[in-house]
Amino acid sequence: MNTQSNAMTPPPLEAQAVAPADIPAIRQFYSSVRRELWESRSIYIAPMAVAGVFLFGFLINAMHLPQRLRSGFSPAQLHDVIEQPYDMVALLIMGVSFVVAVFYCLDALYGERRDRSILFWKSLPVSDTTTVLSKTSIPVVVLPLLAFAITVATQFAMLLLSSAVLLGSGMSAGTLWSHLPLLHTWLMLFFHLVAGHGLWYAPIYGWLLLVSAWARRAPFLWATLPLLAIGAMEKIAFNTSHFAAILQHRMMGGPSTTGSTTGMSIDAMTPFTPGQLLGSPGLWIGFAIAAAFLAGAVRLRRHRGPI
Repeated sequence: MNTQSNAMTPPPLEAQAVAPADIPAIRQFYSSVRRELWESRSIYIAPMAVAGVFLFGFLINAMHLPQRLRSGFSPAQLHDVIEQPYDMVALLIMGVSFVVAVFYCLDALYGERRDRSILFWKSLPVSDTTTVLSKTSIPVVVLPLLAFAITVATQFAMLLLSSAVLLGSGMSAGTLWSHLPLLHTWLMLFFHLVAGHGLWYAPIYGWLLLVSAWARRAPFLWATLPLLAIGAMEKIAFNTSHFAAILQHRMMGGPSTTGSTTGMSIDAMTPFTPGQLLGSPGLWIGFAIAAAFLAGAVRLRRHRGPI
């Protein structure tokens, strides 16, 4: 009788719990990324808000488009007049996405310690490495792709609105379409966002996540003041600015040594090719530095408790 009773007794709750090893790592990572998107809605709300405001202003400005096209511009001037708003909205969404990425990284590991939610998240069968990597994927992968998708949708809506205004005024929309190489622009935009704002900025995001895991307060100051102090000490001690030049090259430049831009178009802001990117020592050195920063962030998250 006792044997039958023991056989029918359900296992304890501890035995029923799913061990971390039973959940595939890719599923843990995917669930963690979804959690980040659910918790940090500014990741997609901020770029969409900028796109909506710009689209509203463009709609008002498009009412004067037929008059501008009749002003007798040269082909080059006409091309600039038509293409300028499309470059502008791409730059705005790109800039807002970068700002969102910076503040997301600074709050990603600091915020869960501040509100003590880290106690709950650590109780789940998700490793610290998976958590940190999922947070890293937001600025490196998710935000560039979101910025690209929102920019493409906004520019296509702008094109449709402009065409409707021209057709409503009795003009042909052919001139508008012929001066907008959107497929080429979108291809360059995708490459610029993924390569520049994603891969090239990886050590920046790694540093911000490391500070987020370490700081007990004011992570923005802890992220910026040490860099300023290093640059100032180098200038005072050696009268050089090599550290500041490295930071400037990482922020404003790219794999090409001739990375100065001659305009605000996407082509001018991407003065490097995929081959130059992959063959650049700066890219791989940046990956190594980012990996070191992220390893430190994983270790700090494992041993740091709530603030």
